[in-house]
Amino acid sequence: MTVARVTEITATSLTSFEDAIKTGVARAVKTLKNVKGAWIQGQEVVVNGETVSEYRVHMKVTFVLTD
Repeated sequence: MTVARVTEITATSLTSFEDAIKTGVARAVKTLKNVKGAWIQGQEVVVNGETVSEYRVHMKVTFVLTD
């Protein structure tokens, strides 16, 4: 039997949503063992004036506790 857990992470990037996702996953695998996937729950941007200054993703990361 496999037992998994889900944790929520918010990651940011100055360049793109894709970069924010990669940053979040890279940070998660440094702390969590056996990361198996991530679900992007939401995306948002920070706007300064007329330009997007930051991209944010809210994700749920799944990792296995035991096999």
